Amino acid sequence: MKTTTGGHISTELRINDRIRVPEVRLVGPNGETVGIVSTSDALRLAQEADLDLVEIAPMGRPPVCKLMDYGKFKYENAQKAREARRNQTNTVIKEMKLRPKIDQHDYETKKGHVVRFLRSGDKVKITIMFRGREQHRPELGYRLLQRLAEDVTELGFVESSPKQDGRNMTMVIGPHKKKSEAKAEVKAERDLKAAEREAEREAERAELKAAHPVPSPKKERGRSENLDPEIEA
Repeated sequence: MKTTTGGHISTELRINDRIRVPEVRLVGPNGETVGIVSTSDALRLAQEADLDLVEIAPMGRPPVCKLMDYGKFKYENAQKAREARRNQTNTVIKEMKLRPKIDQHDYETKKGHVVRFLRSGDKVKITIMFRGREQHRPELGYRLLQRLAEDVTELGFVESSPKQDGRNMTMVIGPHKKKSEAKAEVKAERDLKAAEREAEREAERAELKAAHPVPSPKKERGRSENLDPEIEA
């Protein structure tokens, strides 16, 4: 038995003369309900208002159509889609590697990087690397991961619990805030610091100006001021 496959289903809305049903449920340009009218009357109303008749709910009984500027509608939808893509952020997983017997200074440095990643809205994969006899002391890595998770608990949470993976032990910490929120906060903090620096510079300029005032120009004496008032010019 020969089978046929369906063609491409268009997602484009039907407008104006492409609407072939005898009647439609019409919605006005401002969202007001007009009611069920014949398609010919709906097209006439669209032409009189210099608008398009657009089928917005084809599965309705009868289909729902709206009077609108279809070109403007498509443009605004494209703008919204472009903005959504611009604001969409892909999940980024940073990685930080530690040794089970890390010293305090190195630990603080590594923790600082983790804090920075979480504040930026990124996930962080923490990897504990075991060498030699350290492989027989997995509890060292587990305690270190627990300590780190507790130190950054205000910024992130344990998304993937510690697990052994060969010579390594891994854990994933996820940020509490979304990437977009984190970026907005970082930008706001950066703008605030810039404003504070500018205010400080302005205050320094004012203090300098107050400490070293500009002397006012001396008034030049006129010729008459040098003469004896009793002497006639």
